[in-house]
Amino acid sequence: MKYYIISGEASGDLHGSLLMAEIKKLDRHAIFRCWGGDLMNARGGEIVKHYRDLAFMGFAEVLLNIRTIFKNLKFCKQDVLRFNPDALILIDYPGFNLRIARFAKSKKIKVFYYISPQIWAWNQSRGWKIKKSVDKLFVILPFEKEFYQKFNFEVDFVGHPLLDAIEEFSKEKTPFQEFASRNKLNEKPVIALLPGSRKQEIITMLPVMASLAKNFTDYQFVIAGAPGIPLDFYIKLAGHGVNLLHGKTYELLQHSHAAMVTSGTATLETALFNVPEVVCYKGSFLSYHIAKNLVRVRFISLVNLIMGKEIVKELIQKKFNSGNLAVELTKILSDPLYRKTMHDNYLTLKNKLGGPGASAKTADLMLKTLSVEG
Repeated sequence: MKYYIISGEASGDLHGSLLMAEIKKLDRHAIFRCWGGDLMNARGGEIVKHYRDLAFMGFAEVLLNIRTIFKNLKFCKQDVLRFNPDALILIDYPGFNLRIARFAKSKKIKVFYYISPQIWAWNQSRGWKIKKSVDKLFVILPFEKEFYQKFNFEVDFVGHPLLDAIEEFSKEKTPFQEFASRNKLNEKPVIALLPGSRKQEIITMLPVMASLAKNFTDYQFVIAGAPGIPLDFYIKLAGHGVNLLHGKTYELLQHSHAAMVTSGTATLETALFNVPEVVCYKGSFLSYHIAKNLVRVRFISLVNLIMGKEIVKELIQKKFNSGNLAVELTKILSDPLYRKTMHDNYLTLKNKLGGPGASAKTADLMLKTLSVEG
């Protein structure tokens, strides 16, 4: 069968690639056409658009790039019709994907949505639109199944695919000395810097994160470089006193003592690697104040949202500065009780995520639906 998959950022590329691998186990003749990245391409997907050309951060930035977005929407609709897939698989990326879902449904194309848009955070009324335009919704956060019941929409909770990705990666862990030697690092404990995958957020987050290196000289600061972002881009922002590992985020987290992480999927990845972290976020003035009036949740990090309480410190907007960051980083480096409490909370978090096998469960449910209705 033919599958058209759309994701718009690095995390969607990861989840899409894992799902593709499981679909191929059940459908040996699967053909994939994708909006994604290098990971989906490595699984055999033909990449139509790379996510690095799609991601616009914040409300103001979306408005500034609205012509490009509408041009991409028009092209995508035409491309979907030309490909004529057996199923359209949408992964997060709601502003774009919900419009494509409505279009595909009107053309009688089977629409699967994997990883729910975070409508529980704001604009909850979109639940009715999702129910109308999506045939099957597969959710990965434990509270989302109950959330969709208010729309009389029966969704499938499949667990979080990051559990599979991290479990698979963690089967082989090299000694720290080998990791350091291979990546030209020294023997000091590592503090990981995860400034995001979009240029806009890296520009905002990285200089502040990197500025702390001069205050924590007993540690080495290492940036998790995003695929497609060139080395000199990071050097201009961070200077030469900070190391960089490109496309090796999991290997970096596996050997890190602490981390500073831009809000997003990376906060959960860091927690699942059991690395104490400080969560950081700063958007444009306009975007932040629009979001502040719309968002209905207490936290911005997935870690705290799933736990329903603050187990990792969030430094947002004005609170994100080098002074506050230094205070929080000192706590997670030097306070044994603080570290132990965070590690204990991480264990509870992992248990809440539903166990391994999310990608396999989702692929199985998709193929069963297509078989029954085909």
